[in-house]
Amino acid sequence: MKLLSVAATAALLIVASHASAADPPTRANVPYGEHRLQTIDFWQAEGEGPRPLLVYIHGGGWTGGDKKRRPADVEPFLDKGISYAAINYRLTGEVPLPAPVHDAARAIQFIRSKASEWDIRPDRIALTGGSAGACTSMWLLCHDDLADPKSNDPIARESTRVTAAAVSSGQTSIDPKVIEPWLGPGVLKHRMINMAVGEATMAGALANYDKHHDLYVEFSPYNHVSADDPPLFMTYSADMTLPSKNAGHGIHHPVYGVKMKEKADSVGQECHLAIPGHSKTPFANAQAFLFAKLLAE
Repeated sequence: MKLLSVAATAALLIVASHASAADPPTRANVPYGEHRLQTIDFWQAEGEGPRPLLVYIHGGGWTGGDKKRRPADVEPFLDKGISYAAINYRLTGEVPLPAPVHDAARAIQFIRSKASEWDIRPDRIALTGGSAGACTSMWLLCHDDLADPKSNDPIARESTRVTAAAVSSGQTSIDPKVIEPWLGPGVLKHRMINMAVGEATMAGALANYDKHHDLYVEFSPYNHVSADDPPLFMTYSADMTLPSKNAGHGIHHPVYGVKMKEKADSVGQECHLAIPGHSKTPFANAQAFLFAKLLAE
């Protein structure tokens, strides 16, 4: 049997027509870097003119997870004429920070470089994700633009700024000396915090805290909030129990959102926090928020 060439195999991944939720991505496993995990799936929505885009960044503590999406995740956005992308990125078990977060930034720049080819509005890109994907999304939302206009790399010259983000159960700080007072010692049992900086154990991360301090500060979205940041919508569970019960409860605790909203409100950033029984928003849910921000005239 004759084997397909690499080019022919890649071509098969590109669907000629616009995608529906039941279809494979319009473009699957598009590389935005050289690592096997630096890939993007893209579903192209129908509509007149370039389409807004929602980018999904998966969770998993930066130690696992995958960009795979269900039809139910994608369909509501395609139905509204919003294209959809999902990205993979390097994980901290192999490469610690800044790799997973900077990979996501690079993916946004790559997608923006494809705006004409993929029929995307480069000025109307929003982010979504849960847990570590939420943390990355909030970091990108609040961080200064990483574009380097003097770079020889045309992708690096593209902006990393986005229109909005709607996230769930995200960490707004990863600094152990910040989050333990917020949440109690249970949160430090989660491997996301130590593996983020390349430490096999939390004991090692704390022993070497001064060495990792700058990484913890830099990659905590809370530290980048400013008045000119785009709108943010956060969803958390209703369990406000303190101290946190265990690692899983601590790493996804609603107090992360409470602290982020307090900071956002203090500087004038538009920020919405949905915690059942505790905090309501003008939007029915995250999807309604995204529709409002991506489809606004």
